Amino acid sequence: MLWVSGGDTSISRRIMNELKPSRVDHVADRKKKPPTRKPRSPDPKNCVTIAVSSRVLFDMSVEQSIYEQQGMEAYLTYQTQHETQPLQPGPAFPFIKAVEEVNARLRELDPDSEEVFDVVLMTNNHANVGLRLINSINHHNLFVERFCMTGGNSPIGYLKAYHTNLYLSADASKVREALDEGIAAATMFSPEKVVEVPEKQLRVAFDGDAVLFDDESERIYKAHGLDKFFEHEKELADKPLDHGPLKGFLEALGRLQKKFYVRGQRLECPIRTYLVTARSAASSGTRALRTLRSWGLEVDEALFLAGAPKGPLLDKIRPHIFFDDQMFHVQGASRMGTVSAHVPYGVAQATTPTSSLTTSTHTHTTTTDN
Repeated sequence: MLWVSGGDTSISRRIMNELKPSRVDHVADRKKKPPTRKPRSPDPKNCVTIAVSSRVLFDMSVEQSIYEQQGMEAYLTYQTQHETQPLQPGPAFPFIKAVEEVNARLRELDPDSEEVFDVVLMTNNHANVGLRLINSINHHNLFVERFCMTGGNSPIGYLKAYHTNLYLSADASKVREALDEGIAAATMFSPEKVVEVPEKQLRVAFDGDAVLFDDESERIYKAHGLDKFFEHEKELADKPLDHGPLKGFLEALGRLQKKFYVRGQRLECPIRTYLVTARSAASSGTRALRTLRSWGLEVDEALFLAGAPKGPLLDKIRPHIFFDDQMFHVQGASRMGTVSAHVPYGVAQATTPTSSLTTSTHTHTTTTDN
């Protein structure tokens, strides 16, 4: 306590006023520490919903090994004992962080709009594992409010109920189930090395045939060879290809991009899309670009590689995710550090060799999560 002797009340008041925080100081403090408020979850009918499994959002390789070697009860016990220990990022983590950056920009444009991304954790984990998943999400400051934990049952039936636009999993069989239901889906793989990707711009790269487009042209190539393929594409250059499994996701990205374009912010748009195709530009590129135009869609960059490896180009792009229907290209991209996702669709699946890649943990018949 400060005591001023001699009864000089004016000095006392002055000292006490100097010790008391001023109103200006309070205002400054409020400016330094603005109240943090999480955005509200959008209506699933209005947003772009991305469903991710826990094994692609987080690295659960240790946990998966325990399940495979010791069984379900040991797995659940381990998860409970370690529920305060956050899981480390998995292959989908940078993609989801970039999605949240896009949402922040979208809310700057229109704070009340529900046309944003929404992320759903879709897992067949037991509900007891939920505490560790929640703690991990909070630790990494992710905004994931919707969970679907099915306790060993397949979550595929819930995807349509959540209005899912894209499903990312480590389980190829579940991905095929989702594609059979007409839902854009892909099996994610961890890259063989870690490379930095942009934090403020979401970059998504697509293959063309059997990904954005159907596999009509690829069937011609597989059955009759390259010359017949070129002849086929030349004859049908003005006829749009049918849609492939990820056309709808590109369409959803385009809707969000246009919110920036109409405000004159095309060059500042936080979403950038790429077509990375083995097609040749002069001989078969026309049909691909005209197909996109006929759909009212566009990509920011189109790379026609004429059969050259995709990995080196993707290394320059540094996308958060690359979708391809052929494991050969997925493997090549992964070796260069690109997070790649296999779309098991079309004629190429009949001849796809057994992959030397692993998913974010291991691929096997029964899993603790998909």
